[in-house]
Amino acid sequence: MTQLNAAAESAILATLATVPDPEIPAVSVIDLGIVRGVRRHPPAVLITPTYTGCPATRVIEQSVRDALDAAGFAAIPVETILSPPWTTDWISDAGRAKLLAYGIAPPSPRGSDVVACPQCGSTETREVSRFGSTPCKALWRCLDCLEPFDRFKCH
Repeated sequence: MTQLNAAAESAILATLATVPDPEIPAVSVIDLGIVRGVRRHPPAVLITPTYTGCPATRVIEQSVRDALDAAGFAAIPVETILSPPWTTDWISDAGRAKLLAYGIAPPSPRGSDVVACPQCGSTETREVSRFGSTPCKALWRCLDCLEPFDRFKCH
């Protein structure tokens, strides 16, 4: 296959929308913006990990590869692109809503320091540790309901 058409590109993106992030299965690699896009010529799926040292990178690459193979796109390579680096700006609105529903505070919009508790919605929160359950999250606590929660680090 030397070039993809719009229908094949759409089918690939729809397939990858079903591939969950291995660390946060409530969101897909599309929701998180890990899939940067589909290049039509030469064909390839372009992915960027949430940070260069992400321990889930190999699992993500393999999950994307497996999904492409199962959907009949075995000839399409997966390329990891590190520049420009992934940013939380690439998380879709649907991805932010899914993170919140899963109990993870999504990153705040640029310029905002407000962090709402995903359990009760209070903005009376504070960071407990810059290091959370995974390297891309920090541990926070709500001062109203007292529940701890992960917050996706902004970058």
